[in-house]
Amino acid sequence: MSGSNSSAPGSASSHDSLTPLSFAVHSLPDPRAVPRQRAGRWQMLLVLALCAAPVVASYFTFYVVQPRGSAYGELIAPAIDMPADLPLTDLQGHAVPAASLRGQWLLTVVQPAACGEACERQLYVQRQLREMLGKERGRVDKLWLVPGDALPDAKLLAAISQPGAEVTVLRVPRERLDAWLKPAAGQTLADHFYVVDPMGRWMLRAPGAPEPKKLKADLDKLLRASASWDNAGR
Repeated sequence: MSGSNSSAPGSASSHDSLTPLSFAVHSLPDPRAVPRQRAGRWQMLLVLALCAAPVVASYFTFYVVQPRGSAYGELIAPAIDMPADLPLTDLQGHAVPAASLRGQWLLTVVQPAACGEACERQLYVQRQLREMLGKERGRVDKLWLVPGDALPDAKLLAAISQPGAEVTVLRVPRERLDAWLKPAAGQTLADHFYVVDPMGRWMLRAPGAPEPKKLKADLDKLLRASASWDNAGR
């Protein structure tokens, strides 16, 4: 039939009615970003390694540098953390956060406020041990923990407060102290020196009346092994 259109009604009848195809070009990854991403991952791993270094060094100290058989004192393995909520108070009755003791090695004695002859002798040995460390003594603090609320004698406090002889004296409830530090079988807390590392962990127990050179040798090993991550002062 003249003028008829064989196409179905509404269908395209010529090439002009076809919609041209369009191609969207999406941005490709920048090849330079890959090395940057890898560098970022390495930096993150490096930061994590640096954070873990003290822990690794500490385990190396405990288990490699000073195996049990070679220490004069008794290694505490695993080391026991100082309780974060240990209720410490100074001689003025002010609360002292346990975390404030971290950052230094602590050569610790536990003696009552009524400090007798044995107590005074131990405080003297404590002072001498620190002085024997020479240039490394700045990494070690002397700590006297007094069970209970009583105050030591004023004259004794004056003696241990002289420049160069300073001892940090803190009071702590007996039951809380007993839950952290432990004496050897058949002995009392006052019968020992306790060495606490800069992370606040009790890790060595030594006789309260030690052979100074032998206990100094233990301290020398600990200080030498931790020299890469532990500095003097908090």
